[in-house]
Amino acid sequence: MRKHNRIASLLFAGLLVLTGCATTSQPASSATKVAPPSVAQAEKVPANLKPFYAQKVSWSGCGNRIYCTKVTVPADWSKPTAGSLKLAVAYRAADNAKPLGSIIFNPGGPGASGYDWILQSVDYLGTANLRAHYNMVGFDPRGVGHSQPTVKCLDAAGTDHLLYDDNGLPLGSPADIAETSKTMKAFALACAKNTGPAMAHIDTVSAAKDIDVIRAVMGSSKLNYLGFSYGTQLGETYAALFPTKIQHMVLDGVIDPTVPDWQQSVVQLKGFDQALRNYLANCLSSSDCPFTGTVDQAMDRIRLFMKSLEQTSLPTKSGRKLTVWGANTGLIMPLYSNSYWPQLSQAFTEAFHGDGSTFLALADTYNDRNANGTYADNLMEANIAISCLDGRQAGDATSMAKQNARMLAASPTLGRYWQFGALTCANWPYPVVSHPSDYSAKSSPDILVIGTTGDPATPYEQAVSVANHVLAHGHLVTWHGEGHTAYGRSNSCVANTVDNYFISGAIPASDPNC
Repeated sequence: MRKHNRIASLLFAGLLVLTGCATTSQPASSATKVAPPSVAQAEKVPANLKPFYAQKVSWSGCGNRIYCTKVTVPADWSKPTAGSLKLAVAYRAADNAKPLGSIIFNPGGPGASGYDWILQSVDYLGTANLRAHYNMVGFDPRGVGHSQPTVKCLDAAGTDHLLYDDNGLPLGSPADIAETSKTMKAFALACAKNTGPAMAHIDTVSAAKDIDVIRAVMGSSKLNYLGFSYGTQLGETYAALFPTKIQHMVLDGVIDPTVPDWQQSVVQLKGFDQALRNYLANCLSSSDCPFTGTVDQAMDRIRLFMKSLEQTSLPTKSGRKLTVWGANTGLIMPLYSNSYWPQLSQAFTEAFHGDGSTFLALADTYNDRNANGTYADNLMEANIAISCLDGRQAGDATSMAKQNARMLAASPTLGRYWQFGALTCANWPYPVVSHPSDYSAKSSPDILVIGTTGDPATPYEQAVSVANHVLAHGHLVTWHGEGHTAYGRSNSCVANTVDNYFISGAIPASDPNC
């Protein structure tokens, strides 16, 4: 059983659709001979942290101009001598013989692999100009992918059950809520059992401190950072902890860290509702749209279609069934980028004729589910584990009822499947970790904050708030477009603004309104 409404507010928060541009080509068998970065930067840190900041790592070639290593960090930053973890780190050497330095980036999530991105898709990271001037560094945060502890909860069959199946109980009924609570409790306990006690320390604050160690290992006295989606929250946390250690920082697809969890879910749901409306407006202007009438009429048809799936699933060409939860995921996924809108139209066309195949394929793409039933990574599991440590919504019946009402008001069409989100973390075995009380980073240099007007996952108003109110030295860059994030997938205005900032330190005098 998996009710997608239970974890939507977590899992939908950070998917980075840049992965839609990713290739699956394998890295070259041998690396071009490029000198690895200089030895670890000397740091004035407490004695118990010196072994981490001054560590010497061994780089091995793992692709064309790509090098890989493992960096050791404290398992528990409050007790640095009590144990350690190893993080997977990879970098692609700059094309220029004398690069300007290294840019550490995070692709989102939480749970997305920056390490795999460098090995498999680095040519889609930023621009050729930026890659010429900088070493591009990716890593798997603690809990993710190739780093320790790799969060592991369920086998593939159990993950399928959680993500796609329906329990057959009336949505929101006492029996449904009890069954969902039982399922999510079992999931949490499985995560703790299969991952180990280090899962208590895979929070964002710990990951931000890890970045500072990676910075030193890369031989940089100051951090250059590029964060997308959840990567902006990670960057904002670093800025709050180490404002004077920043050289350049770009935040794209911005999460406002000062917004409480319950409100974040409402804001995001409004963003997806608007993105769905934008899709429908575009669809209705074409001759082959599966909808007719007005946008509101099309929204009503989607609402009725989704409710029909609560009673009867649709067959697919694979032999699997499309439930309302698979359809919900398949509907959300293409809203991250208007490049997927044609597939969404195809999905609706097929579904209205009794075939759920394309909807299920879109859900599989979102969930990183392979055709053979395996999963490509642990993004979903790491996403929940990290998010439940960073914060959680009140899980008592009164609070959930108020939140459900907010979700239904935010989107009568989608909100029905985003209720009871607090149940995801209600039985998490570890407490919420303290986070910074002040995210202004008053001592930092200028920071670029990029917002996309049609971004559903991290709505534009959050970028405006972070640039103009949260950060003391934030500078807003607006892309008037659709989809999640901008740099690397928008236009030359955004690309040149970011490149000029990293390469020459140029800050636009005002929002360029790209």
